[in-house]
Amino acid sequence: MNPPKTDARRHHDPAVRGFASDNYAGAHPEVLAALALANGGHQVAYGEDDYTENLQGIVRSHFGSTAEAFPVFNGTGANVVALQAVTDRWGAVICAESAHINVDEGGAPERMGGLKLLTVPTPDGKLTPELIDRQAYGWDDEHRAMPQVVSITQSTELGTLYTPGEIRAICDHAHAHGMKVHLDGSRISNAAASLDVPMRTFTDAVGVDILSLGGTKNGALFGEAVVVLNQDAVSHMKHLRKLSMQLASKMRFVSVQLEALLAKDLWLRNARHANEMAQRLAEGVRAVHGVEILHPVQANAVFARLPHDVSERLQKRYRFYFWDEPAGDVRWMCAFDTTEADVDDFVAAVKEEMAQR
Repeated sequence: MNPPKTDARRHHDPAVRGFASDNYAGAHPEVLAALALANGGHQVAYGEDDYTENLQGIVRSHFGSTAEAFPVFNGTGANVVALQAVTDRWGAVICAESAHINVDEGGAPERMGGLKLLTVPTPDGKLTPELIDRQAYGWDDEHRAMPQVVSITQSTELGTLYTPGEIRAICDHAHAHGMKVHLDGSRISNAAASLDVPMRTFTDAVGVDILSLGGTKNGALFGEAVVVLNQDAVSHMKHLRKLSMQLASKMRFVSVQLEALLAKDLWLRNARHANEMAQRLAEGVRAVHGVEILHPVQANAVFARLPHDVSERLQKRYRFYFWDEPAGDVRWMCAFDTTEADVDDFVAAVKEEMAQR
């Protein structure tokens, strides 16, 4: 019997890009090249490889001399492992109501991590010391989950940014109450590019204890990392990563991607480009009568409100998501591979569909 023939046909048109998510983008060619270089021969499994060891020095160059990186498979895994590392079994996490850990992780922090999330409504996705105080109480009340961690996102789920000073104020406030601070940095590169500061300026330098370092949304094929900034704040990270099913046997293939992004300036180039495309998109649609930009465009996301029927017609031409469908709110995301032509064609499509009204 003849063996089946291998079908290596492409199943999509590589020229088609949308505005649904930066997760839709492929891997950056430099990341793919790094993966190919790491592929030959044997390397020790479970993180004892040369690439993971080298990654530690690179991470310290970005986040300080005590930083330690623990590569994981994905962002939800990074958040769950990081939050477990800084809480007790009876602990709770204060976060914005719109936080990814609350809205978009399928209950994983609570179901898999055993954590209680104490949410706070925010107008712009950002916590403040005053907002934190709405949930920061009851430490001696055995009937209430104990607030032990404040989790913030940079950039936020609404595309807004914390300044370094704002994060310092949060860290100082949290630490004064005996709480630790976790930063969900799935788009930390976009934040640093927009603020035009090193990543440690709003992490290690202002008191963040632990962060989830994103790679996938900025050009990696897969993989993120938990970065421990305050060694005194965590315990048993290696055991937690394994227990949470986030220990990669062939870890070199996660580490080498983060190395490719962070060793030089690929992370920054990719993030700057995505941010610039979001600005171009916002400027283009802002001039269209009937389209409202909802939040400051500070990273690579544009949140807008337009008639529901217009969005439905646009979705037949381009992929993107409703953010609040009853209100007519949508989210448009730009990625490292979004082109000026992509943006200009989409703006033209918005104008065409709005003109039909």
